[in-house]
Amino acid sequence: MKYSYNYTKFLQLWKYSRAIQNQNHFIITKFMAIKVEESKFVWKNGTFLTWNEAKTHIITHSLHYGSGIFEGIRFYETEEGTVIFRAKEHFERFLRSGKKIHLEIPYTQEDFTKIAVELVKKNQVAQGYMRPIAYFGEGYMGLDPTSADTDIALALWPWKAYLSESKTLRAHVSSIRRLTPQQTDMHVKLTGHYFNSILASQEARGLGYNEAILLDQNGNVAEGPGENIFIVKNNVLITPAENFILPGITRDSILEIARDEKIKIEERTITVEELYEADEAFFTGTAAEVSLISEIDGHMMKNQDLPLSTKLKKLYEDAARGKTPKYEKWLTRVIQ
Repeated sequence: MKYSYNYTKFLQLWKYSRAIQNQNHFIITKFMAIKVEESKFVWKNGTFLTWNEAKTHIITHSLHYGSGIFEGIRFYETEEGTVIFRAKEHFERFLRSGKKIHLEIPYTQEDFTKIAVELVKKNQVAQGYMRPIAYFGEGYMGLDPTSADTDIALALWPWKAYLSESKTLRAHVSSIRRLTPQQTDMHVKLTGHYFNSILASQEARGLGYNEAILLDQNGNVAEGPGENIFIVKNNVLITPAENFILPGITRDSILEIARDEKIKIEERTITVEELYEADEAFFTGTAAEVSLISEIDGHMMKNQDLPLSTKLKKLYEDAARGKTPKYEKWLTRVIQ
């Protein structure tokens, strides 16, 4: 079946504009805005501070221009204590991102991993989410930030499901396009990039969906606002190639697990028509983990049991929680 994508978008955006005109009928799903629960300590610029001591001045370059880099890292409670999932890979990407925007970061991946372990210990939080961030600091304005000092911080808090507590999600192909390689470095996790994601998320939620799917500059599937995307067709696991996406660490984990399970994988272009005709689909991301999709723009997944997606979700959860010895390499254990 062929889909008139432009006509579909016209109808959806017409409904969106009508909803804005009549606020009584404008329903925004609220579960993605999650209030952060305070923890005891934050690490900033070499020092552990109390939560309320960790402050940033209003004349901070990154606040005005989006000139910062960040990561999101999950840590889980297991029978043998807390584990931090793929800390090494997250901090390696953090440092690569810093180099790309000429942030001077005087710490190594090993240094950051030790700080992360100590932060978990000091806060006595067994399971949650950690946010490393580095940015050009206060005192300088203008589009050359290199005179500004670098501020670096790590914070954490308890956090459960990011996208939804429900078993599956309803997704929407957004009219907002993903940033392109000609505009920016797609592989840098830059704070300023995420306004693109915010716009797509707001549109999707304004239309009553749980999450957005962004297309690339050619009109093919790219990724979610904060997640990578996979589809399944005829038991083949398919995900967009790295050209127009931020290649996620959770994405990498799923690909390795799938290879170990002898699942056929294709990293390639996915059209909107293929997306709508998929047997299964799911998002991956550190915050989202593995989030199953049941519907995209009213098109139900062909196999509503989502068997392969559910299998991969379970295998991922077991790996992240220290239940699978072969993936122990992904875990940093916190010894109290």
